[in-house]
Amino acid sequence: MTRLRRSRGLLLGLTALGALVAVALWPSAVTVDLTTVTRGPLSVTIDEDGDTRVHHRFVVSAPLAGRVERIDLDPGDTVTQGAPVARLHAEPAQFLDARSRAEAAAAMEAARGLVGRARADEQRARAALDLATADLAREEALDASGLTTRQALDTRKSGVATAREALNAAGFAVAAATADLERARARLLPASLDGGGRTITVTSPVDGVVLKRFLDSESVVPAGAKLVELGDPRHVEIVADLLSSDAVRVRPGMRVALTEWGGDRAMGGVVERVEPSGFTKVSALGVEEQRVNVIIDVDDDRAAWTAMGDGFRVEVAITVWHADDVVTLPTGALFRDGTDWAVFAIADGRARLTRLTLGHRTPLAAEVTAGLDAGARVVVHPPDTLADGDRVTPRQ
Repeated sequence: MTRLRRSRGLLLGLTALGALVAVALWPSAVTVDLTTVTRGPLSVTIDEDGDTRVHHRFVVSAPLAGRVERIDLDPGDTVTQGAPVARLHAEPAQFLDARSRAEAAAAMEAARGLVGRARADEQRARAALDLATADLAREEALDASGLTTRQALDTRKSGVATAREALNAAGFAVAAATADLERARARLLPASLDGGGRTITVTSPVDGVVLKRFLDSESVVPAGAKLVELGDPRHVEIVADLLSSDAVRVRPGMRVALTEWGGDRAMGGVVERVEPSGFTKVSALGVEEQRVNVIIDVDDDRAAWTAMGDGFRVEVAITVWHADDVVTLPTGALFRDGTDWAVFAIADGRARLTRLTLGHRTPLAAEVTAGLDAGARVVVHPPDTLADGDRVTPRQ
């Protein structure tokens, strides 16, 4: 009897010990973050930095070399068409040193000799024309008497025409030689410090605002030197340089959201054109990238962004695809299972490995075309220790 009681006590002890071990080894629920698969709109955008640029800009340049007075206009000043922008004094003639003067004098004597030779050639051509004319008159008299041939008469007429053209050419040669002589003589004229008092007023070609002033002080400039840049900041466009692989997805007419420009709301825009040629740009990491400029027209209310001007920074989001009613879930719930996309869906308090078929994706959300329906609960950022069938509990 005593032995039976001992056996029962030992059996009860072993049972209790097994129960304790089972409880200790029983897997606990994994605490996870959960989210719900939803149905709604989804937009795929290309995001990049952009800069504002005045649509029509005009650079006013010096029409000739000379001395430009100090330009009183400052960037931001308003100008009207025809209003003075700068005053330019024509460049005075340069003083000649002894060698240059001697060379100019020799050039003038050479030009004078060319004029004399050209006039002699002209006199010779005139004499040849007079002789040809006289020969033609005698030949015509013989032809009237029937004492010459038709061929001889034609030869005399051709000689007159040739002599007349030679005289014209000699006259042109005299005119050219005379012009060369005047140019050589002009180099020997005495130089003046004021350039003959010739002053030119450079005017604005359009109504607008001074965007940039290239000269801060009085300066001597060559012909074509830039003086000021004008434009109308009421008409600006956005220039964004995209990677060429992104630019091929952009088409004129696509909608654009403009943010981070300093205002309290996003502005609207539309892609006007994609430039046909790209360029190489070195990124901040030193990587060469092929970039393409995309021009965006701002079609929002002007009063909303009146403080913006030329060269301001904005962030652009070009919508390349949009749908109003699709099943979406956060990309943080996705992971790779072999070559497939998968998530851990929650069913009866356990994580179930579920493979998905995805459509369009953004950095934050993805379109689910097969595998889950709206309303399903999935694990966001699943831990590496989570496995199919594990019990889970939502994080509070």
